[in-house]
Amino acid sequence: MSTKDFTANVISATKVVPDGNFKNSKASGIWDINEALDLIKGGNWPNAANFSPSAFVDGLFQTHLYDGNSSTQAINNGIDLTKGGLVWIKRRDGNLNHALFDTARGAGAYIAANIAAGHYTGGDDLTAFNSNGFTLGDGQFTSINYSSYNYASWTFRKQPKFFDVVKYEGTGSARTVAHSLGTTVGMIIVKNLDQSDNWAVYHRANTAAPQTDYLILNTTAATADDSAWWNDTAPTTSVFTVGTDHSVNADGENYVAYLFAHNDDDGGFGEPGDQDIIKCGGYTGTGDYTANEVNLGFEPQWLLIKKVTADGSNKGWVLVDNMRGWSVDGGANWIYPNTNDAEQVAGSLVKLTSTGFKPNGSSLTASTNDAFIYMAIRRGGMQTPTAASDLFGIANFTSDNTNGRNVSTAPDFPDLIININRNSGNNSSAVIDRIRGSIAEVSASGDAAEGEANTEGYVFDTNSGLIVNNSGYYDYPNFGTSHKQLIPYWKRAKSYLDIVAYTGTGSARTISHNLGAVPEMMWVKMRDGAKDWAVYHSGPGETKEGRLNSTASFASSSDRWNNTAPTASVFTVGDSGETNLNDSKYIAYLFATAAGVSKVGSFTQSGATNVACGFTGNTPAFILLKRTDATGNWYVFDSARGIVAGNDTHSYLNATASEITNADLVDPYSGGFATTSNIADGDYIFYAIAAIS
Repeated sequence: MSTKDFTANVISATKVVPDGNFKNSKASGIWDINEALDLIKGGNWPNAANFSPSAFVDGLFQTHLYDGNSSTQAINNGIDLTKGGLVWIKRRDGNLNHALFDTARGAGAYIAANIAAGHYTGGDDLTAFNSNGFTLGDGQFTSINYSSYNYASWTFRKQPKFFDVVKYEGTGSARTVAHSLGTTVGMIIVKNLDQSDNWAVYHRANTAAPQTDYLILNTTAATADDSAWWNDTAPTTSVFTVGTDHSVNADGENYVAYLFAHNDDDGGFGEPGDQDIIKCGGYTGTGDYTANEVNLGFEPQWLLIKKVTADGSNKGWVLVDNMRGWSVDGGANWIYPNTNDAEQVAGSLVKLTSTGFKPNGSSLTASTNDAFIYMAIRRGGMQTPTAASDLFGIANFTSDNTNGRNVSTAPDFPDLIININRNSGNNSSAVIDRIRGSIAEVSASGDAAEGEANTEGYVFDTNSGLIVNNSGYYDYPNFGTSHKQLIPYWKRAKSYLDIVAYTGTGSARTISHNLGAVPEMMWVKMRDGAKDWAVYHSGPGETKEGRLNSTASFASSSDRWNNTAPTASVFTVGDSGETNLNDSKYIAYLFATAAGVSKVGSFTQSGATNVACGFTGNTPAFILLKRTDATGNWYVFDSARGIVAGNDTHSYLNATASEITNADLVDPYSGGFATTSNIADGDYIFYAIAAIS
């Protein structure tokens, strides 16, 4: 076997020999031992290093935010559009039309989702579809690249079981159109390119017989029954049917169709090829903000919703994503696909959950028996990381008292940051994450409830760095002109980091997570009350708990974790107020060892000790160290300030004191780090990140 292009859906627990070779087989199954050995020897076995980018949602879909420059600029979002796809762009800060470009029609041709007009050609706006994104021209035609404007773009790559784009010519008589989804069709959007016809939408959850009804993307209209649109014929895994309506099939006119899959435990993505990444479904409104919850089986990053049983209130179609401020509390910046309106900011609309979403605004819950449809795309980070620099970085800067300061981050768009004030100051270790929103801060050095800045101290919604402002509730990230700030930041990834928000019940329970591995360290904090941080670590185990904001040793406790170790899918909390008070809100950070990237471990100090982390080459970028059998601080060492054979500048995560510069506690060591004899003998836990470039 010589093929190396993996579709990622060819291995399952079902012991059926696949039909065909590795690349082309659509059958689920396994190989016999000789075939497996052949693949392994050839370096072709589907492991983390060999999986094709098309096996993961990161290689198929991206939300990318950018600022216009009225000149040429390349948008590098990691999506290979030479394989075919769609780019959808909308100005965020002003009223301009949506602009959709696809590879079936070619660069330079665009259509606007919010109007009925046909497509425009010959522009120099989007000038190329590239192997890592797309290129913009001066944007004069569609206004997708004006200087001082900011934009959101959503890129979909063609891939079986995810997305397809098809161009066809109408016949005036009912006909089928071939597509390559190869699976259940979730939604189809069709546009007449030659005439000012409405956008036609088919959705699998639109009424009990969706093939009889149609929706319109560019209006708020309710679903309507008309056989002339889909000829009352449901799409199959290889074709869809159009009737005689001018919007979908006029004789001699040209059309483009965007097809989105629906995965139903058959997606075949991720590791080991058993995950869904796109769902097209529906729910019924109850009129109760707390009652509607949609379980997708994954945490979404992008969501499109439409009320279908009546004209949609609040402009109809609603689009949110996790780059523009979508939080677990329902805060969301949303865009209306059917209007040219600017982005709507910070409304309480739909809550993000670790397994789906929860409609929270009146327009998305409505009265009993109102029906809604949705399309949801899974959050990225499904693959096991291979390089720390893809997931971790450190910003080290001195404040300059400006608003909107861009602090360079690589990797871009972090999910978790900890602002460690290197000068002394109250609540100096502020913890902020994407899913709680950029103004929700909680201090690692205290037990106070989550605070909210008067204006945003941090802004996550940028692809070019982290924005810091000159105000903030706890930490004032860019206030004054002499405060030294150290901000380590993380991206979420399989077997590396996950973040889960949940509400307590007061009784022992399990909580689902998406780490994809057994958590080896967990930090849990009550958000709406004054409680200590609870820390689980695999070293001391599930019968003990530590406190991130304290020097206390790890102590026996059955009510924090219910004496139950976490698994690769859930963690358990008892009835303690620190982890599970009834109706209280919590945030949990879950960490694991990703080989060669991160290491969660423990050791016994007896004089100077070498601590192996499995890293190759240079000194770790980050070390968190804590004694567990006696009191001791949570030490933070990092490569930005230096981990050297001598004094190492470091901070205490649990304290408000300024950094310490006159102690030699750790030294470089090949594959990990070494402690010196200046550290007291005893039992320690640690968390380390490999060197970053």
